[in-house]
Amino acid sequence: PRVDMADFREVFAKAKHIAIITGAGVSAESGVPTFRGAGGLWRKWQAQELATPEAFARNPSRVWEFYHYRREVMLSKHPNPAHIAIAECERRLSKQGRSVVVITQNIDELHRKAGTKHLLEIHGSLFKTRCTNCGNVAANYKSPICPALAGKGAPDPETEDATIPVEDLPQCEEDGCNGLLRPHVVWFGETLDPDILTEVEKELEICDLCLVVGTSSVVYPAAMFAPQVSARGVPVAEFNMEATPATNRFRFHFPGPCGTTLPPALARHQTEIIS
Repeated sequence: PRVDMADFREVFAKAKHIAIITGAGVSAESGVPTFRGAGGLWRKWQAQELATPEAFARNPSRVWEFYHYRREVMLSKHPNPAHIAIAECERRLSKQGRSVVVITQNIDELHRKAGTKHLLEIHGSLFKTRCTNCGNVAANYKSPICPALAGKGAPDPETEDATIPVEDLPQCEEDGCNGLLRPHVVWFGETLDPDILTEVEKELEICDLCLVVGTSSVVYPAAMFAPQVSARGVPVAEFNMEATPATNRFRFHFPGPCGTTLPPALARHQTEIIS
């Protein structure tokens, strides 16, 4: 792959449908813990041990403490220059009849906070809940999410589990339901929402430029999205700290922090017609 920004900018200037696939690396610069790699522990657990349906069935209090901690952390975080560059690019290009779609693996809603409108959150959101009884999905920005979780969720290994009774954990507010709520995120061992996947496939079929931003390209099925686009001859540009298993299949690779590499890549090109 080439590290030729001028060449990329030529392709960008002509693209009509741009798909941007983002992962944890785009949020790392906002101070969001990634839970991948070294030091990615909460208390003594790795995220993979808590983010499963089995862990929730076994110990919903512990899993809710983990997600409450993550929600509270996220409420203090802000979009960084990469999120802002993407949202600004979408706004500008839409006035030119061009489209930008963001397909994100992140559950932190920072793209939404930055102003991105056309957003497909394939792994769900920290700020949505789903009822385990009636299935209702609802946005939820309460802090704390329920009184029993106030002040709970500290990540250090010495912290004791709060062991909150199920009836005091977040409950469904639909008429007469009162079912136990769970975070509306895709856990390990669960499949992605087929409706969202259909949307993603449609966008990837029409895109004429694809950007892969801050993702290790190892989590499936998202890891396959850009290689599939590349396989049909569409230019793919990867913006990541280092090379990934998919790098050699892409036309461009721009190493470094996304907050530094992305803004100049997506800035207005001199050939753009601004009406």
